Amino acid sequence: MKSMMLTGIREMKMRTVEDPVIVADTDVLIRMERIGVCGSDVHYYTTGRIGNLVVKYPFTVGHESAGTVVKTGSAVSNLKPGKRVAIEPAMSCGKCDQCLSGRPHTCRNLRFLGCPGQADGSLSEYIVMPDKNCYPIPETMNFDQAALAEPLSIGIYSVRLYGSSVTGKKVGILGCGPIGMSILIPAIAEKAEKIYVTDRIDERLKIASDAGASWTGNVDREDIVEKISKMEPLLLDVVFECCGKQEAMNQAVRLVKPGGKIMIVGIPEFDNWIFPADIIRRKELSLQNVRRQNECYKSAIDMISSGWLNMDRLVTHRFPFAETKEAFDLVADYKDGVMKAMIEF
Repeated sequence: MKSMMLTGIREMKMRTVEDPVIVADTDVLIRMERIGVCGSDVHYYTTGRIGNLVVKYPFTVGHESAGTVVKTGSAVSNLKPGKRVAIEPAMSCGKCDQCLSGRPHTCRNLRFLGCPGQADGSLSEYIVMPDKNCYPIPETMNFDQAALAEPLSIGIYSVRLYGSSVTGKKVGILGCGPIGMSILIPAIAEKAEKIYVTDRIDERLKIASDAGASWTGNVDREDIVEKISKMEPLLLDVVFECCGKQEAMNQAVRLVKPGGKIMIVGIPEFDNWIFPADIIRRKELSLQNVRRQNECYKSAIDMISSGWLNMDRLVTHRFPFAETKEAFDLVADYKDGVMKAMIEF
């Protein structure tokens, strides 16, 4: 089969590799239909690493995936050939202390699609996944929406992990790419009182505004801390940092009210955040990291399939499989107002 593989920094080539095969009786062979280009995929493309996870070339990334079942292992009863599925990329062991305590997303033996040293990604014509990672989608849901269930599940989990309902709360979302949008949507659903959204790309801010953001601001043209502080003198209850940028974290610290919380969702390219110890101490701020998602995948599928929200607006660009590199360059360079680039097979 054909597989699109990273071969160096900002280098990617189509390679012919062995077809994947069913090994376990719970395995499912899937023909890929859609793959969304995620910011973490792009980190591996532009820098070759995220933290201590370093790419050994050649390597295949990709994890926002949807496809069609081709074949199943003998123990699979809920999936048949031809069934369309959304694919949960995190494969947990189900046996370690984390899994047994309800934290499969921090499994000690976790294997994640497109994560170096764990599992090859989904940028191939076919992949094999455990049946528990394959979620059947209704006929009303298209493959784009199925692939978007992965980032939306992270947004739903982020809002839940805040610890109390955002209903009636004043919320900031710094960085309005797909993850920021995936937080905006459940925050609107939970009836947050005000939602302030920032980004550097006007087209993204327009999508956020159309979706229901209370206010949007471009950080390259205005002092968003000054603007939001004037509108909210008591400041915000919670800020979701969604872009992995130090300057956004600096803004978050200034925007959160005393006793508030910063939800750290974005993945930075650097190794260490810097926090002003005096401010976070005096404000008694809480800092909560978000690790992907935990038991929110089905909720994301249900939310999309309900028809309540229009996830289609997130897909701004499409590329055939052979032009995956062009898609990665577009996202890496923030070109043409890109929100989500989708790879079509």
